[in-house]
Amino acid sequence: MKSALTVLLCLTLCSFSSLAQAVKQSDTFAVIGEPKYAAGFSHYDYVNPDAPKGGAVTLAAIGTFDNFNRFASRGNAAVRTESLYDALFTTSDDEPGSYYPLIAKSVRYADDFSWAEVSLNPLARFHDGSPVTAEDVAFTFHKFMTEGVTQFRLVYKGTTVEAIAPLTVKITLAKPGKEDMLSLFTLPVMPKKFWAKHNLSEPLSVPPLAGGPYKITAWRMGQYITYSRVKDYWAANLPVNRGRWNFDTLRYDYYLDDNVAFEAFKAGAVDFRSESSAKNWATRYSGRNFNDGYIVRLAEKNTSAQDTQWLAFNIQRPVFASRQVREAVTLAFDFEWMNKALFYGAYRRANSYFQNTDYAARGAPDADERALLMPMKNELPAEVFTDAWRPPVSSGNGFDRDNLLKASRLLDAAGWVLKGEQRVNAKTGQPLRFELLLPSSSNSQWVIPFQHNLKRIGVRMDIRQVDNSQASSRLRSRDYDMMPRPWRAMPWPSGGDLQISWGSQYINSSYNGPGVASPVIDSLIAQMIRHEGDRQKLLPLGRALDRVLTWNYYQLPMWYIDTDRLAFWNKFSSPAVRPVYSVGFENWWYDVNKAAGLPADRR
Repeated sequence: MKSALTVLLCLTLCSFSSLAQAVKQSDTFAVIGEPKYAAGFSHYDYVNPDAPKGGAVTLAAIGTFDNFNRFASRGNAAVRTESLYDALFTTSDDEPGSYYPLIAKSVRYADDFSWAEVSLNPLARFHDGSPVTAEDVAFTFHKFMTEGVTQFRLVYKGTTVEAIAPLTVKITLAKPGKEDMLSLFTLPVMPKKFWAKHNLSEPLSVPPLAGGPYKITAWRMGQYITYSRVKDYWAANLPVNRGRWNFDTLRYDYYLDDNVAFEAFKAGAVDFRSESSAKNWATRYSGRNFNDGYIVRLAEKNTSAQDTQWLAFNIQRPVFASRQVREAVTLAFDFEWMNKALFYGAYRRANSYFQNTDYAARGAPDADERALLMPMKNELPAEVFTDAWRPPVSSGNGFDRDNLLKASRLLDAAGWVLKGEQRVNAKTGQPLRFELLLPSSSNSQWVIPFQHNLKRIGVRMDIRQVDNSQASSRLRSRDYDMMPRPWRAMPWPSGGDLQISWGSQYINSSYNGPGVASPVIDSLIAQMIRHEGDRQKLLPLGRALDRVLTWNYYQLPMWYIDTDRLAFWNKFSSPAVRPVYSVGFENWWYDVNKAAGLPADRR
């Protein structure tokens, strides 16, 4: 029997523990601030809750596919396979970083997000009608931890996920963290009954048992795949799904070349197209079907945080170990001429890793930014403490003499001297030569002008195009000198995502394209993680990191599009309100009245 003193000590310790860690309960969450939609909301503002269901849609995919497992470490997964599964929570498209319940019903959690107990919706089902259980959630996490990508295992090392009741799962993080917890809330929940027999890291030759609004019903490997709407989808009337997923079937036809896909669209074999080529948009969207109103063109400005395109220098290769060399190569990229001559002025130049947000560096660093950066001054380029970095600007006349002269001086200073018409290392005589690796499906109009400018300063750039599978393989092994890398839009500095993209511990991760291992960057990201959700603290941290990344020339900024260019056969209707962060095609519906006005073979 316990003594009175022992009981008293236990009560005292429990009292201190409860003071240190309050327990809360909620069914909605936001990384920063509060969710837009209050508990009990009926539907998102950007949907038509009464949208009719029906219709068949054909879309185009570029390349090929050889399996149905988006999470395999090799092979090319079929388009849309990442959407086969439901998650505990899902996000909205008109606000950044808010989470609403899908499989989950509510969450009881510690206020520091060190642990959370998630209650599941008893109605949640997989496509075979079997219930989604806490055991499936725990199994999924274990599967990703043992067979998933290295990045996931590093982030969640020491984390446990356990089923404590048939419909209750407990998540305990190794280190408290709001963003890490919320990220786990969006992990796809996979059925144990299927995946216990399959390796998550291996390609899958048959469609898996899943649980989302669509399931795979037909395919021919590498040629097409068809998704059919699940008519008895358990979550169809939840607030996060009402008015969405309206088409009966979505068929994706694969084309090896985007030009062929475009011609298929004009001929009516494809129903909807998001145009990425400025030249196509300016010159090829014409003809009888456009004149007669059968095909609709729509261009809408997008001022939200934008995905941007960059060229990653592999700084682990000796040729790009020098910041001066990387800056010189950047000076040879004549964006202004390319944009005018090749892209009809359609692009904007990327100049920040937080493009179109308050977290992008601007002007000289303020007092808060300097306080973050000064302790690491000796490890930073001096320019970090001056004005915000901006990419070089040319006259746009096709011969950018000033920038090329500056590039030549930088190469001289870095020890690469001109010998004849070739830059060579002053000590070894080795020529300055590198390879640009391009996926075969990429737009490469800009490559030859870039190569020509580099030749003018004595630098040889070889061009190598490979298929998507080879490109993915070489990216994973960092077997390249330079290659295009998209940078996904970041509405706020997400410490967890930035850690995967730039953290030293992820140096062998394909997300860290340039191969950066910097104590300065590690320190800034660690502070972001500590202050997640605190906009006041994140603002100077984001701007400071932006300065460090851009002034180090780890990547060459290419461009981004601030306009969504859409074209579609006139058989669709869409909600009156469009989401800020998405085109929102999954909220459109097939309009039988509009389709009746099309030629019979195009309806």
